[in-house]
Amino acid sequence: MAGELSGGDLSRLRQLNALAVIKALQGGPSLTLTEVAKHTGLSRASTEDVVRELLGKGWLAEAGATAGGVGRPARRYRFRADAGRVLGIDIGGHKIRAVVADLDGNVEHSAGVPVTPEMGRLDRLAAVDRAAAECLAAAGMTGADVWASGVGTTGLVDGSGRVLLSEALPEWTGVDLAAHVRRLAPAPVLVENDSKLAALAECWRGVARYAKDMVFLLAGLRTGAGLVIDGKLHRGFANASGEIGALPVLGWLRAQEHLTAASGEASDVFAAARAGDKAANAAVRRYVKDLALGASALVLALDPQMVVVGGGFSRSADVLIEPLRRELDRWCIRTPEVRMSALGDEAVVLGAVRLALDDVEDRVLDGRTPLVSQL
Repeated sequence: MAGELSGGDLSRLRQLNALAVIKALQGGPSLTLTEVAKHTGLSRASTEDVVRELLGKGWLAEAGATAGGVGRPARRYRFRADAGRVLGIDIGGHKIRAVVADLDGNVEHSAGVPVTPEMGRLDRLAAVDRAAAECLAAAGMTGADVWASGVGTTGLVDGSGRVLLSEALPEWTGVDLAAHVRRLAPAPVLVENDSKLAALAECWRGVARYAKDMVFLLAGLRTGAGLVIDGKLHRGFANASGEIGALPVLGWLRAQEHLTAASGEASDVFAAARAGDKAANAAVRRYVKDLALGASALVLALDPQMVVVGGGFSRSADVLIEPLRRELDRWCIRTPEVRMSALGDEAVVLGAVRLALDDVEDRVLDGRTPLVSQL
């Protein structure tokens, strides 16, 4: 009969309805069935069916009843953020960060291990092991308790979690990060470029929460970009979107050299510029000009609502934002809103947490990993 839903369509509809109910309850107060139905747009009967199913799977729990009014008190339901944990790891040039977060994405424990940009593959991977082990121990967990892990790294990453190309870290090209982290935590491991994860985090918890189209600029000892199009992280056909810095003419490969040439540390240059030093201000202007060339190309191609600047240099927003906006005004038909990251050094590791949570939700909702069996 025309118009009938197939079994696959019905299964997908149930998954979407379940996700809508979870999103309505995640990170918020407990709700009654009527309130959940209002938030999701589902009928009360459909809402009741979905809530019953999620209670059985362990995603939801009853949270008491609403007192007052006539008749029987209405039951309330809450999302079980404490039902599982995910691991997020940020592999940087100067520090390895690891965090354990609940299913709402709230970071409960963290650990950091200092590294150097010159450190080789084996030493850097050993630092990853230490950071993850310290974080899990602080949480009273083992790797077997982790439901999914997200990992952020510099370089171009393929769909299997292997680094295809990294010019920033020695011996890093070819490392299979997914396989390595699975030795620590055997649950699924998702690996992504750090700029892309920072963009994901900004849309989730940062200044771009209401921006459907956004360009994230990683501004630090190296320069990178992450793109969000129509509310979704844009990876491209081969996960190489945003790698505009590969074009030498745009200046991203040399941008930070303007700062290090003026002083031993970029932070010193920004501090001197802030104090009115002419040479430092000239160095910052040269840096911003190079940063703005690639940024302008991305803005002209995507017409984003917002450009967010993150990375190590985002702490110097007061001396970067206005010069960058002026440069974008020179080249762009329409200059988008330019904001500094609200997440700072935590953007990549939070993006890794979000990546892991997305995987957990996908697997549990489609029935591949029944949540109730993991409690």
